[in-house]
Amino acid sequence: AGLDLPGRFLFAILTLMALIADVVFIEEAIYIYKKIPSSKRSIIIWINAAAPVIATASCIGMWIPRSTMFTDFAAAMFFAIVIHKFLPMMIKECGGQKLLLRRFENGHFKISTGPCCCCCLCLPGVPITRRTLFLLKVGTFQFAFLRPVLMFLAIVLWTNGNYVLYNLSPKGAAIWINCFNGILTIIALWPVAIMFQQVRTVLTCKKIIPKFALYQFIVILNHLQTAIINILAMQRIIPCAPPLSSSARGSYMIQQLLIMEMFLITLLSRVVYRRRYGDLEPPECPAEEAVGSKEIP
Repeated sequence: AGLDLPGRFLFAILTLMALIADVVFIEEAIYIYKKIPSSKRSIIIWINAAAPVIATASCIGMWIPRSTMFTDFAAAMFFAIVIHKFLPMMIKECGGQKLLLRRFENGHFKISTGPCCCCCLCLPGVPITRRTLFLLKVGTFQFAFLRPVLMFLAIVLWTNGNYVLYNLSPKGAAIWINCFNGILTIIALWPVAIMFQQVRTVLTCKKIIPKFALYQFIVILNHLQTAIINILAMQRIIPCAPPLSSSARGSYMIQQLLIMEMFLITLLSRVVYRRRYGDLEPPECPAEEAVGSKEIP
């Protein structure tokens, strides 16, 4: 009710962006369903849906400010699953787990990579085995499982008045839940970075580098950008503008920026993923197998 004409125009433009992002995703999902093999279909649709879902949740939170906790919960839960899905997508693009193990049977994972160990260059490589692949999957799955649990706990405490986002005192629940969320996020991003470092040269023909870049942009904008704006609002660097407090203006800024950014990422994802790629060539057989096959009549 307190919006002036420019404010209403801004809300209308941002709402239109969110709707266009949803329409573009639906059209892309139909294309993927028709053109992509069933083994990769659902994973690629999940990853493509990350930006439209965040844009839609931000749009709802922009129009209904009291729903921000619930829209953040929905977006966080969905994106936690997307982070887990990106790792199996890279494995499937290599032909599946068996072909990946066969292709890199004598290779090693480079674990001295971000965000955990980018400064520890002396760390030895880890052999590529079924066990290490399983541990990498567990590293991303824990985030997909525990992040929604923590967000649900935050909502329960918020309804009881025990969770205040801008109350970072040790006695409050917000600082502990946010710190634990940060640790889980770093642990989940590490296996994805390890796998990307291993397969990026093999999957260059499948545009894995731009796909990973879009995935990283969503992580940075959805987590780091949000944290920075929340800190600025908490320190009153973002001034209040009645009837909006500093925290409310910070929330509005986060939601409006995310709508614009996710709209652009949705369009870029359509360009990157809307291509049909052939399967990779199978890895070469060892020399002994090649000789043995020649001897068989």
